[in-house]
Amino acid sequence: MENIFTKNTHACFDWSRLGDIAEGRPNLGGEMPVLVYRLLEYTAYAVLCHELGEEAAKDLFRKFGYKAGHEFALHVLDLSLELDAFLADTAKKLLDLKIGVLRVEQMDPAAGEFTVTVGEDLDCSGLPVTGETVCNYDEGFLAGIFDLYTKGKYTVREVDCWASGDRVCRFEGHQEK
Repeated sequence: MENIFTKNTHACFDWSRLGDIAEGRPNLGGEMPVLVYRLLEYTAYAVLCHELGEEAAKDLFRKFGYKAGHEFALHVLDLSLELDAFLADTAKKLLDLKIGVLRVEQMDPAAGEFTVTVGEDLDCSGLPVTGETVCNYDEGFLAGIFDLYTKGKYTVREVDCWASGDRVCRFEGHQEK
């Protein structure tokens, strides 16, 4: 399968394509309301569901998140840190960037398993309760971070979500053997 993440074309992502936000937004700055982010996210999801079906849309959102998590880890996180320091650094960066409040519930590096929660999650905190988990982007985002840090391959799935009636999103990660 073609690797769409490293193909050298104008349409492919490169960190530099995020631009110079300070230069481009001298008055408005780098922050925006969560409403605007969710408007982009959920309208894109609706179009993908309509065009490709719900399962394909979920899979694409995981892939979007994976690419973002990989790039975030590569450009924002300190991958040279020991695990505990890396997790603390990741939690701080997610908090500083107002993505969410990361807490590690369980971490077993030898088994390649973890459980983390994200409170005040950018994607879903405050959504109506529908009985479903909706943070497919976050599943990919966390997998992308852990894959790059561990040089392994993780599958991450959300098991609790604000939309399912919980007050935090809980994710379980398992390294593929």
